[in-house]
Amino acid sequence: MLRLLKNGIVFDSSTQQLRKQDLLIEDNIIREIGEDLSHSDAVVIDVDERLIIPGLIDPHVHLREPGFEQKETIETGTRAAARGGYTTIACMPNTRPVIDTVEAVEVVQVQAEKAGFARVIPYAAMTIRQLGRELTDMHALKKAGIFAVSDDGVGVQSSRMMKEAMQLAKREGLSVVAHCEDDTLAKGGCVHEGVFAEKYGLQGIPNSAESIHVGRDILLAEEVGVHYHVCHISTEQSVRLVREAKARGQQVTTEVSPHHLLLCDEDIPGPNALWKMNPPLRSRQDQSALIAGLKDGTIDMIATDHAPHTLEEKSVGMERAPFGIVGLETAFPLLYTHLVLKGILSLTDLVDKMTRKPAEIFGLPYGKLEVGHVADLTVIDLEQERDIDPDTFLSKGKNTPFTGWKVKGWPVLTIWNGKITWQDSKVWGSIDLERVEGI
Repeated sequence: MLRLLKNGIVFDSSTQQLRKQDLLIEDNIIREIGEDLSHSDAVVIDVDERLIIPGLIDPHVHLREPGFEQKETIETGTRAAARGGYTTIACMPNTRPVIDTVEAVEVVQVQAEKAGFARVIPYAAMTIRQLGRELTDMHALKKAGIFAVSDDGVGVQSSRMMKEAMQLAKREGLSVVAHCEDDTLAKGGCVHEGVFAEKYGLQGIPNSAESIHVGRDILLAEEVGVHYHVCHISTEQSVRLVREAKARGQQVTTEVSPHHLLLCDEDIPGPNALWKMNPPLRSRQDQSALIAGLKDGTIDMIATDHAPHTLEEKSVGMERAPFGIVGLETAFPLLYTHLVLKGILSLTDLVDKMTRKPAEIFGLPYGKLEVGHVADLTVIDLEQERDIDPDTFLSKGKNTPFTGWKVKGWPVLTIWNGKITWQDSKVWGSIDLERVEGI
């Protein structure tokens, strides 16, 4: 099938420039990018000077299946990803059973292929059942299709075990992706150890609970020589440690989540668990350090840490409710509105950190709009503005602190592997762009 996207503002992956161009897709491959393209056999979609970018890549998503299907399934999670403009997502292994065997990896792959809304690349756990006691069979897991290992959801408490995991990952050519949390410092905490915790008498989680593990792991990774990646970085101290490691030339990378860039603990309106996530919203000083780190390249990419829960689970108060918020369907418009439109980050930098950078760092052949590459792309209407409404989410999870925020820059068309996986009916009406013979 030939599909011709006309009159787009195309993000050039090689130069990071924006150009008014057309884009021709044949089956699942980008065949041509240029001005005034035409093809007699192509289905023509006039994108009317909307932005065309590589399909977004999220290196940190919780799809919950298997084991927690009441929160999310691979189908609902990938539908949400497509609506948010994502074509590739990496799912964390803290399911039940944990993704620590070849069989568990295959379950995810089969369900993702069956759903057909986005590419799902699974992580595998570093340790069996994420208990931090015994390493998984990383050799077999890599052959099964994982790209990295992580015990995300829990920090690996034993330095010896973390070093052994790094050594094995190094031998297998896998990245070590770490949830950094020292249980002896964080245990029992539900929010940041700061102004909000003090106001409401809640036990806080100090910055050191994260940064101590970041520092420990950087030293271990330096000794082993493995690629080490810090999940959802949240503290000023952690940013400083990563910056120093990069300055030494060490292969250390990190990600930041939209909520840590846009919110701090002073913004929490009250003891409402929709504002509870791990790591927690930190101080305004930490928030500023994250933005600075994103701008200067210390922080390499943006990851949603999409973590759906039922509203019933979130209704039991700050201390008892689970950590986590959803993010796949709101990440780009939130960041475009509050970083790009406010002059904090350029549009091209935002796109780069949500597409090319995660692909490049993890060695994935995606995140590019170039001739000959797979047709993963997202069309964004930078002028479309509306309120965030969880009732419209395709995710099962409605747990977001951003309800009611008015934001611009919504994805209106997502194409993954040449297939349309999301189209905004407010833009395209009732036309099925996947099947129409011509427009």
